[in-house]
Formats: sequence, structure tokens, C-alpha cells
Amino acid sequence: MKAIRLKEPGRFETLEIESPGDPGPGMARVKTHRMGICGTDYGGYLGKMPFFKYPRIPGHELGVEVLAVGPDVVQVQPGDRCSVEPYMNCGDCFACRHGSPNCCASLEVIGVMIDGGLREEFLVRADKLHPSQDLSYEQLSLVETLAIGCHATDRGEPGEGHHVLVIGAGPIGLATIEFTRLTGATITVMDLVPERLDFCRQTYGIENTVLSRGDGQEIDQMREITGGDLYSVVTDATGNHRSMAQAIQYLAPTGQLVFVGITDQTVSFPHPVMHRPEATLKASRNALPADFTRIIGLIADGTIDTDPWITHRTTFRDVTREFEEFTRPESGVIKAIIDVTAQ
Repeated sequence: MKAIRLKEPGRFETLEIESPGDPGPGMARVKTHRMGICGTDYGGYLGKMPFFKYPRIPGHELGVEVLAVGPDVVQVQPGDRCSVEPYMNCGDCFACRHGSPNCCASLEVIGVMIDGGLREEFLVRADKLHPSQDLSYEQLSLVETLAIGCHATDRGEPGEGHHVLVIGAGPIGLATIEFTRLTGATITVMDLVPERLDFCRQTYGIENTVLSRGDGQEIDQMREITGGDLYSVVTDATGNHRSMAQAIQYLAPTGQLVFVGITDQTVSFPHPVMHRPEATLKASRNALPADFTRIIGLIADGTIDTDPWITHRTTFRDVTREFEEFTRPESGVIKAIIDVTAQ
């Protein structure tokens, strides 16, 4: 059985591995059909993802087919198409007991801390599978990305009448936009790539876009957009420590700043910048099980259209050759999907 493993930053290897075997209690054997390439995967490849452990088979944005289930499994059955909730939590720690399994003290994310889905088949906890009779494998592979944005939006708590700034119009920023627009808030998007801002205008009809130039004029444009008030919620989806440090300047009094991007660098700012507006700083980590169920329904009923997201496609046999190009901003990648069955 074939798999692709990231041996170390910048170095993939194609392997022959053993079949996963029959699933035991609570487990399912699944076949990977589609895998979305995430910022976490790029960070792992570039050596910039703090939670990534090498060597590792990547892949946590997955559309899979259930092949077999353990003797006690009833929630899925062979033949089901599923999205995978990749967060393997313990169920017993403080976070798990208090309804936050995404922050489990011993959390292992498949494709990051333990091996993921860039292989033909693997075993996974059946309770982490979210089936759908309506969605394609490609759509199912995008559910996890959307779940990150769903949770980040919930963390910021935007509402009708609020001005919300999303910094970074990559997949996680776009996922945040998807759910922020459902709240009735007025959205501004900032990015340093003009084509991404064009995408937001054309796809989502977002009129308020700010090109990040690094010259300090962005805040003047933001004040004009918001009538001088700045933003009730700012979500930084860049994973860039400089952007994250600057983001607090864009908050309105009593505003909330949400960090959904991840960096291994120190993020710092003078305390008065936070104290003066009585700002709230939040992190947003992973997503919750209910987010997956909600998103599958929103895609199925047409509220969320995933088609515009997918700008690049590749195959299992070609991904190691093409992956580095996907990491470059000039490639124009928003979301690349791997057909894992094409070997």
C-alpha cells in the first residue's frame, strides 16, 4: 500500500506500507479519496509549523470512504462517504470534560502529530467520521477547513451591525468570511495579494478591501470604511507574527481580536495598545464536532458553495513534484486538492 511521508522540511518520500488491517472496537478502516492541502501542510513542508512532528504522513482535510467498521460501530457503515474530524482527543482531561475537545491536553491531530490521510487506507476512530449522502469526496475534504473558520467566527462573536476585519484571504480567512457573512456583520478583508482581494470582491461581493502595503496608510482607509470607529472584531488568519502584532491597532473600543493563524514566533505589542480599548484577545484552535455537522448541512443546501475555492488540483503521483510550487504566493493557489486514488 502506498503512502507519501514528509521525512523532514522540504523532503517528501513515497513509501510502501503495510495494510492497516481490520478495525477493532470503535474504529473504522477508510479509503482516502480526496485530500485538501492546508496551511498546516505548507507550514510542515517549510518547517514553520510548531506542532508538526517528523517524519509524518500528512493529510487532515479528507474525503474518505468507509471500507469496514469495528464490531460495535453503528454511526457509520461500509460505503459511507465521510469527512474526517482529525482531532483525536482523550475525553477525560479538563478541556474534554468542559466541552472543548479541540483543546484536549493530549490532543493528537492526524497528519500533524500522528500519521494522516495521504495514503491509500488507514484506521480512524469511527466517532470522528461525519457521513453525508449528498456531498462529493471533494466537498467533504473541505469541511475541516470550513470548520476552522466556523469556530473562529464563533470565538469573535460578530453580529448584525458590527464591522469585522478579516486579515488574510487564504483558505482559513475565506472560511472565516463564509461564516461571518451569515451573522449580518459588515466585512472588511485585508491581504497583501491583490488577486485574493479581487477574489473576495467577485465571489462574496465584499466591497471593503484593504491592500496591505506596510506603509501605515491602511488604518486611515479602515477608519473611512467604519466611520472612524474601527472594528468590533478583528480575526487574523495570516499566521504571520508581524501581522498578528499589528492587528490589535485595528480594534474599536471593547473589541475582540482573534488569532486563528499559527506562528512559531513571538507576538508582542505595547500593553497600552490593548489596555486603552479594553480589548479582548482570543485564540481559536481547531473546531468542534457540531461544526462539522453544521457545515455538511450548509454545503448540502447550497448556503456554502465550495467550487470557487478550488483553484488547483493534483494527484497522488504528482503532488511531490508540484507541492513546492503551491507554497509560492505567485502560484495563485487558494485551495489545492489531491486525488489520492490517482496513483
